[in-house]
Amino acid sequence: MRFVKREELKEGMRLAKPIYNKKGVLLYDRDSKLTHHGIESIHNFGLMGVYILDPAEPLPPMSEEDVEFEKFCTISEFSLMDELLCMKRMGKFIKLRYLADTYVSEFGKLDHPINFVQNIRGAEDYVYKHSSNVAILSALIANRLGLHYDEQFDAILASLVHDIGKLDIPNMILKKPELGPEDIEKMKKYELDGAEIIEKCFMSSPAVRRTMLQAYNHIDAFEKGEEPGKGKMVTTSKILIVADMFDRLTAMDLRKEPMSYIAAVRFLLSNVKWFDREVIRALTESINILNVGTSVELSNGESAVVLRNNPDDLFKPVILVLSGNTVIDLARSAMFRDLEVKDVTKTLDSRHVIDVNAYLN
Repeated sequence: MRFVKREELKEGMRLAKPIYNKKGVLLYDRDSKLTHHGIESIHNFGLMGVYILDPAEPLPPMSEEDVEFEKFCTISEFSLMDELLCMKRMGKFIKLRYLADTYVSEFGKLDHPINFVQNIRGAEDYVYKHSSNVAILSALIANRLGLHYDEQFDAILASLVHDIGKLDIPNMILKKPELGPEDIEKMKKYELDGAEIIEKCFMSSPAVRRTMLQAYNHIDAFEKGEEPGKGKMVTTSKILIVADMFDRLTAMDLRKEPMSYIAAVRFLLSNVKWFDREVIRALTESINILNVGTSVELSNGESAVVLRNNPDDLFKPVILVLSGNTVIDLARSAMFRDLEVKDVTKTLDSRHVIDVNAYLN
């Protein structure tokens, strides 16, 4: 599976992921071949591109939960776009609280980790896709931390609106391959203008305003290399900070190469004075960081495949070391005390399937 820009799409290419319209109606299913009309639709939808299967590549497995996840993301992103634009133009929202409640219903009660899938995002839709993903992560984390409904709801509302100021950033800045100091300064001004919109729209919701403003000031200080503030931070702000940073680090766009999930977690854990350790733990328990069958690079430079996850330490799963065809439990082997997963490597050819049960039984 590979990402192909819309300008490079050709008739006959096979879709790796489904495409839905704003109401969640399936337009093009997985494994369907692109037609001239389909390519035109992708351009009209404003998509930067789509994931395509190679000619001989089998269709990768996708559970019903995965299908519903992608469908939910499409519908909610369009709904969020309408609400944020309404806040900018009219100084109020219409269905935002209802939208936030759908995030609680979908992700605020789960008792198992999910496959967290991020869509490609560009200058035109970055804010909507990013904010929607941050809301999903916030719902998952808040649930795992045992927060009651009101706190979950506040965290999700703040997540949905926290980046509204970025909607006014000119495309000429957003599409630059690299940002200069002046560009960053201008972006900060737009973010502050967005904070004023949030203040106005949430006059009767001080918890949401506090969550967003604390998170903004904290991340701003982190990016400037300053020291974190001394004041007490509410849990909902800690959640927003981790969810926002994780999605920014791992989302794919055309400006940067994304971090793997495990590299992003390592980054967060290496900055625990900025990112709360308990919130990071809740994040790692809420989404699948290292799936079975993932190809990884070890801290000694060797390559391996994950055979079984370790819920107590995601950096030390049970692995198959490829060089010697040896199974190692990194958590239990004293002689491999200093050995752990360093990062994810490129996915192995999906046509070669490793039967992990053959090694574990």
